[in-house]
Amino acid sequence: MRPLVSVIIPTFNRAKFLKEAVQSVLDQDYRPLELIVVDDGSTDETARLLTSYPLRLVRRAENRGVASARNAGLRHARGEFVAFLDSDDLWLPEKIRRQVEFFLAHPEAVAVQTEEIWIRRGRRVNPRKRHRKPSGFFFDRALELCLVSPSGIMLRREVLEEIGPFDEEFPVCEDYELWLRLLARYPVHLLPEPLVVKRGGHEDQLSRQPGLDFYRLKALWKLSLKVPLSPEMRLLVQREAAKKARVFVSGALKRGRLAAAYEALKMEAEIRRYFGLPPWPALK
Repeated sequence: MRPLVSVIIPTFNRAKFLKEAVQSVLDQDYRPLELIVVDDGSTDETARLLTSYPLRLVRRAENRGVASARNAGLRHARGEFVAFLDSDDLWLPEKIRRQVEFFLAHPEAVAVQTEEIWIRRGRRVNPRKRHRKPSGFFFDRALELCLVSPSGIMLRREVLEEIGPFDEEFPVCEDYELWLRLLARYPVHLLPEPLVVKRGGHEDQLSRQPGLDFYRLKALWKLSLKVPLSPEMRLLVQREAAKKARVFVSGALKRGRLAAAYEALKMEAEIRRYFGLPPWPALK
């Protein structure tokens, strides 16, 4: 008997994209699967749109953010494997099947993602070299920028029970924070085929929201204090935290955001103290 896959789509006022996302899940050439859509307080046509589809709808009266919405879906998930799909993205029909086949062939694996086709404002674009997805242990590269795609990854549900779900205190960069916790322990494998269509360029994308650098630094701060790391990982985290703090503080000071700059400096200094390192001269 083939394993059940739980697919979770969080959505907020994305009716214009959601129909295609849902249909791309239902068009998968793999069964069994369960589709869970978490309507995170939408005020558009989302609820009406979903009434004709075979899925489990979790409706929330108010918007609590994508991390909370994904976690709500996880609480309803029954599958051995879990996959997420952002409501503005699409899957090619063989995406789930190819990932399940990988897991069955590699029973030690806990996470596998696929490559993506990037669409910006209706036109296909090529990702830069630095955005190309590695395979295996790439904790070092994942510190610099997010190299795991929520719409592209599939995980064993048990690994999320081990490392914990998305941190709901992160309004943005919640995926970056979770993938660092994952990569500190396990490899993330890659299927080189582009089986996800990632659509971007619209105004409500979280990656276009302010505060990204601050929350990336906060993710490193949390990782340092709460996740067991090797000495090599500690050095990498400290170095990246110093870099991100300097970039964020410089911009915050130019904009008069003194409180935010102070909080960023505090987090970077606490990381160094926790690792037993002296402060950087520029951050004394």
